[in-house]
Amino acid sequence: MPVQKVLVVGGGITGSVLALALAQRGADIDLVEISPQWFGVGHGITIQGNALKALRSIGVLERVLERAVPFDIMRLRRADGSLITELPTPHTGGPDLPSTAGALRCDLQSALCDAVYAHGVQVRLGLSAERLDQSPGHVDVTFTDGSTGRYDLVVGADGINSAMRALIGFPHRPRPVGMSIFRVVAQRPAEMDCAEVYYGGPRFKAGYSPISPEQCYAYLLDENLDASLVGSRAPLALMRERGAGYDGTWGKIIASLPDDTAVDYRWIEAVLVDEDWHRGRAIVVGDAAHACPPLIAQGAAMCVEDAVLLAELVTGDEPLERALGHFMARRLPRVRLVLENSLQLAEWEIHPGTPGADPARIMSETLESLTAAA
Repeated sequence: MPVQKVLVVGGGITGSVLALALAQRGADIDLVEISPQWFGVGHGITIQGNALKALRSIGVLERVLERAVPFDIMRLRRADGSLITELPTPHTGGPDLPSTAGALRCDLQSALCDAVYAHGVQVRLGLSAERLDQSPGHVDVTFTDGSTGRYDLVVGADGINSAMRALIGFPHRPRPVGMSIFRVVAQRPAEMDCAEVYYGGPRFKAGYSPISPEQCYAYLLDENLDASLVGSRAPLALMRERGAGYDGTWGKIIASLPDDTAVDYRWIEAVLVDEDWHRGRAIVVGDAAHACPPLIAQGAAMCVEDAVLLAELVTGDEPLERALGHFMARRLPRVRLVLENSLQLAEWEIHPGTPGADPARIMSETLESLTAAA
């Protein structure tokens, strides 16, 4: 019997896609989000073709592409800005979709929020789950405000630092990869028509991507600096200092930023629940179950694929336990491939000159494998 009443914990991209996909299939959905405000925050996001395919399946792709910037190539440059090569990128969502689109997270999240409300999902903000009491046929949930609810299925989609992961019974915690990232949103130069990556400079690498008709997202991959810097207000002067030596368009973008520009600085972390992600009628998905370094730019794609497939399977005719088993059989090998290959690329970035290192091959093989159905 398909599930009817579902609780989704977490209102980010994964939770929003899941809530929408379930509601479109006739389920009764409650979505709770711990933040008192529900909107996309932060920098740009790379949405590869398989993610675009998932967004099309829930009817929001057209809205997203109104503001996003699609492109089918990537350029590699030296630190001085000179061109190394221009590469076509695989169409992981099929030949009828762009291979990649750059977007503002707030544009993507706004499209999802509007669609979630339009499909009658009950959204409660400033709230999360505090306790789960499982029975064979349902889960009783106690929320952080003391209220309760009964559900056929509870899904933790609350990100890499998931509280639901531990609540369901998983001990897994994210671990630092050994590199960090500075990110900033800036005005998009007229010549920027695709993502570009700069190699051979003083840090691991730098790059940028167009994310709207007017804006771009620029980043710098560095070693892990003092943890006190982590947050959304890192000093621009520090990003400029660490990025000195990268010229070309990247250097112009960073030099043109107003001194009060908000810079997001994070240590890059990874986590994988390398076993079934469910216990009874509770499951974690998205970054709560798997999160990887952004070196293949498949993080968002893996999350939205989780959401669309889970909604399809648990609203079908199979018993829930069998549906969740089929979900794991299809998802775990795919996300493990992306995570392990992303970690391998990170290792090669951190330890340049490693014998046998072949980043181009790893990236190409990974993306080509993802052209198969999720």
